[in-house]
Amino acid sequence: MIIARVIGNVWATRKEESLRGLKFLVVQPVVMKYKETGEVYLEGRGDTLVVGDRIGAGETEIVMIASGSSARQSLPDTHIPVDAMVVGIIDKETFESGCGV
Repeated sequence: MIIARVIGNVWATRKEESLRGLKFLVVQPVVMKYKETGEVYLEGRGDTLVVGDRIGAGETEIVMIASGSSARQSLPDTHIPVDAMVVGIIDKETFESGCGV
């Protein structure tokens, strides 16, 4: 799975029929880094992705992304042309109370 920050939304009025009703987000994959004090922070890494979302993630939230065939397993129809889906919203407080170095 990929950890990412939601940075925007995508609207497409013309799309494959099987994608109707699916919300799309733009996300930036992130990695956890540690300051010398042991405090955790998230740093963007890699290219942005467009992902499907059925659980209602919003901008700035940290999410878990499943990709490939695993992403389609979260959909009622596994033949939908999607290769990345939000499968969880991470509570930011869980990160910030994490471990030090």
